[in-house]
Amino acid sequence: MEQKKRPLKTLERVISKAGLGSRTDARGWIHAGKVEVNGHVVENPDHWIDMERDRVSFDGKPLERQERIYILLYKPTGYITTYKDPDNRPTVYDLLKDVDTFIVPVGRLDLDTSGLLILTNDTQFAERIMNPDFHVPKTYLVKASALLTEEQLQQLRKGVELADGPTRAAKVTRLRDSGKYTHLEITLTEGRNRQVRRMIEAIGARVMKLVRVRIGDIAIGDLPIGEWRLLTRQELTKLRQ
Repeated sequence: MEQKKRPLKTLERVISKAGLGSRTDARGWIHAGKVEVNGHVVENPDHWIDMERDRVSFDGKPLERQERIYILLYKPTGYITTYKDPDNRPTVYDLLKDVDTFIVPVGRLDLDTSGLLILTNDTQFAERIMNPDFHVPKTYLVKASALLTEEQLQQLRKGVELADGPTRAAKVTRLRDSGKYTHLEITLTEGRNRQVRRMIEAIGARVMKLVRVRIGDIAIGDLPIGEWRLLTRQELTKLRQ
């Protein structure tokens, strides 16, 4: 009779999945001797854990899965999405001081980009939203540095060639032309580093203003800039679908 395979995960992943901190945090705690497995200190982050049999403790207390939290933040420009910055620039965590649970951003927004940012301690949820295989759409408002022709917009719709390969087809709508600038809405189903900016540069212009206004069916709505709220159960259901 074939034996059922037991679920195994590395120790650092077990701690991260519990929502205590990032995998980098977990490795630091493990190396510092703060983690025990079955009553013995284990300092190897890659130690395999049998999820059905092993008992993991942190700082002398049994490891417990943290209550899942899902936050929607309207990120202003001038903030980065890392936890700490060596240059002491403001981070989104400065806007979340009332949140006493470890959370990570679902994707990134660069320093000069504002808009919708989801943060959570549910790493599986975060991985699903960021995984391009699930085609979760992200919508941005863009102010370009030039008047763009229909041919240029069509290039964006079909996909442009970037240094890391061609982009997927995008949904692109011209909102208006004002003076010498084109304002447009662009929806992507992938999330490469600085992708919108690089796509606009690939057609001969630059991004002057960039705001992410939607992820899937979740929109900023009337949330004030710099403020946050919890995602509703209905919103979570839509994102998971």
